[in-house]
Amino acid sequence: MRLEATIGALLLSRLSTSCGHGSTHGGDGWSSEELAELEAKWGTEYGFSGIGSFAHLEYVKCLTNPAVQFDIAIVGAPFDTAVTYRPGARFGPRAIRHASSRQTSFRAFNPRANINPYLSWAKIVDCGDIPVTPFDNNIAQTQMTLALEQLGRTTTTSAIAPKPKLMTLGGDHSLTLPALRALKNIYGQPIRVLHFDAHLDTWNPAAYPSHWGITDFTHGSMFWMANKEGLLYNETSRASVHAGLRTRLTGSDWADNEDDSAQNWVRYSADSIDELGTAGIIDGIMATLGTEDPVYLSVDIDVLDPAFAPGTGTPEPGGWTTRELIRILRGIEGLNLVGADVVEVSPAYQGAGEETALAAAQVVYELISSMVKRGRLEMGKDGSEATDLKRDKEEL
Repeated sequence: MRLEATIGALLLSRLSTSCGHGSTHGGDGWSSEELAELEAKWGTEYGFSGIGSFAHLEYVKCLTNPAVQFDIAIVGAPFDTAVTYRPGARFGPRAIRHASSRQTSFRAFNPRANINPYLSWAKIVDCGDIPVTPFDNNIAQTQMTLALEQLGRTTTTSAIAPKPKLMTLGGDHSLTLPALRALKNIYGQPIRVLHFDAHLDTWNPAAYPSHWGITDFTHGSMFWMANKEGLLYNETSRASVHAGLRTRLTGSDWADNEDDSAQNWVRYSADSIDELGTAGIIDGIMATLGTEDPVYLSVDIDVLDPAFAPGTGTPEPGGWTTRELIRILRGIEGLNLVGADVVEVSPAYQGAGEETALAAAQVVYELISSMVKRGRLEMGKDGSEATDLKRDKEEL
């Protein structure tokens, strides 16, 4: 013990001497130069090190630290008690964060977007998880709605984004309903939706067997509920978009699709990519949603084929590849995204290579890149950026 104490004292003495700490401050504080030196020495985190925040970003429990400011918040919603098949998505936020480990700020330049989203104008923080109860879905809805509304009303660090953008990690897909409720309260208007999924999720709950009664709130009925509550932009017959569909329908006719159309959705099946290509899907989405109206983008990871994303609750064969989805996401960067989610990652069903969570983490990176890029272009600090934005809008 005496030897260990002696060594410890020598190390502390060496640190004080090398930083000038003892002589400059008498042990009372650290100068900015000294702190910068410590950061240079010890501040780097490799992909395999550090605590598991998303992309090694600053971690703040934003819900209990309301004074913290940010422009984009990454928040987990570990909730999965509204699923209709395989549970397990409550572990999705943790899996997605760990799958993002190779995303580090010093090596995150996105060539397609010409931006490093983590070293640009936006302060991006990992706000941790909403403590959602697994015991009562009604309480869970309230918790998620209030939490997302609180985060969405946080003061931002830049005039570019008067309201912060929310990037939610699911959790099952039902969390999109609380997100839309929160956004309606924040923006005071209905929101358009871009929905990547194998399934419609506009199911009328009455279509389910109901002898014993059934709740309206499931991960397949949340858009039906959102439409009933007036949360969705509904001023045109082509108001919101599904993409990647390949679900089976109820009964023996097209009633589900007809009900979906009555809710003003445009549908692109997974097979549409064979005729239209990724460019055609992109053009169709942008023609419907435009670049001005606020849009909420929701990615159910089961939009991917189970070969690429087996770790999900309701897998459907015949889906898109990871590359196809990412290419489409890169093509719609002109959207006015006010929030987004990636849901239905159930790590218990994925392989040891984490293919599902890796795909989800890449989706988050692409969406954040687009949010940051649009903000930078709108700054208009120099003529080229303003011209780029004008040209992008004209092309769209």
